[in-house]
Amino acid sequence: MWKPTFDPGLTQQYTGSLRRMINKDGSFNVVRRGAGWRDIHPYLHLINASWTMFFTVIISAYAVVNMMFATVYYLLGPDTLSGGFEAPTATGRFLTSLYFSSHTLTTVGFGNIAPKSDAANLIAAFEAFIGLLGFAIATGLLFGRVSKPSARIGFSERAIIAPYHGGSSLQFRVVNRRPNTLLELEAMVLLSAVNPLAGGGPARTYTALQLEREKVYFFPLTWTVVHPIGPDSPLYGKSAADLEAMQAELLILIKAWDDTFSQTVNQRYSYRWDEIVWNARFAPAFEVSRDGNMIVRIDRVGYYDPA
Repeated sequence: MWKPTFDPGLTQQYTGSLRRMINKDGSFNVVRRGAGWRDIHPYLHLINASWTMFFTVIISAYAVVNMMFATVYYLLGPDTLSGGFEAPTATGRFLTSLYFSSHTLTTVGFGNIAPKSDAANLIAAFEAFIGLLGFAIATGLLFGRVSKPSARIGFSERAIIAPYHGGSSLQFRVVNRRPNTLLELEAMVLLSAVNPLAGGGPARTYTALQLEREKVYFFPLTWTVVHPIGPDSPLYGKSAADLEAMQAELLILIKAWDDTFSQTVNQRYSYRWDEIVWNARFAPAFEVSRDGNMIVRIDRVGYYDPA
């Protein structure tokens, strides 16, 4: 009976050259095309956008809505608002409309400018309603961003091939870059490679690498993840040139329990064949002070020396 080969969800069909499967920021190297407007979810986009993009969108939306209502008040005529609308110039009238729109949209209502006509009162009431909804949505988005649990696990810039009990091993090192407590860390490492199939052409394969230790209970210092390269390892007997020919890429998934949010967090990373240093050892990344306290050097997580 035919047995399907293992695919973690990153396709086995394409065997050509790829820049990488997983980007350095943990995102997948996939560009989505052909989506319709129904597939766009503004909430998800703003939750995952950068802080710069988030505040740019919020401030721009506020400015656009404010300008729209200010224009409506201005077009209603000079008898629409009381209190400062008697400005002699068109610019002064528009600024008064803009100030009133800002007071109404934010529901501040200083009282120095007030609507006079029924049309202005109706528009002001509608604008206040829009302001309440808009700021409620912005507050919800802000809370969703700051309360979303996420990992900030730092990886060594390079993976290394290091001596290991008379043989060799593949190693990389991780550290928690935040002061929060992570517990029960689990690591899963897949080797993505293009290999020839028996009786057929090349195919992209994924092999789970056996780790010396797949889980640690505590994570206050660094953790060096080690894959012993023994006879059962797909890296056994391979050279740097072999890994290049295989388009080898290490796909890494780290899962942990965030003690602050009481939720599971995860982080993805990858190393390509050209990001592996051969015959090296990681240098110590923590030290002990004179009073017996352990000091972890986050900036040294990727330091290594020749073996």
